[in-house]
Amino acid sequence: MRHSHWGMALVGICIVIGLTGCGGKQAEIKEDRLTVGRVQGEVKVGMSAAQVAELLGSPNIVTTDDKRREVWIYDKVSTDRVDTASSTYAGLIILGANSSDRSSSQRQRTLTIIIKYDEDKKVRDFAYNSTQF
Repeated sequence: MRHSHWGMALVGICIVIGLTGCGGKQAEIKEDRLTVGRVQGEVKVGMSAAQVAELLGSPNIVTTDDKRREVWIYDKVSTDRVDTASSTYAGLIILGANSSDRSSSQRQRTLTIIIKYDEDKKVRDFAYNSTQF
């Protein structure tokens, strides 16, 4: 009876280990697609709309100008929050002291990219603006 409990536990562990390795490839969400460096280095006048979509993903807004040419707008806002904590502890045999300091800071970043296409859906112009505060 005692051996069957160990056997079942061993089988359970093997199943868990086996299943964790069988997860397959998980879908990756690439949050870093929209960066100033990527726009500066990889977006070029003359690129097709399909190439831009593959590079940067889908735009947030698609509109047209006065000549009915497409304009794509990417708008990204991100907030980074950093929490810091420091603690000190000093003690003697009878007396002890414990203090803890906590602080947090928050930084917000924005990135706006505007890509203008010509009649053949090729990039004719692009601009970007990035802020941090």
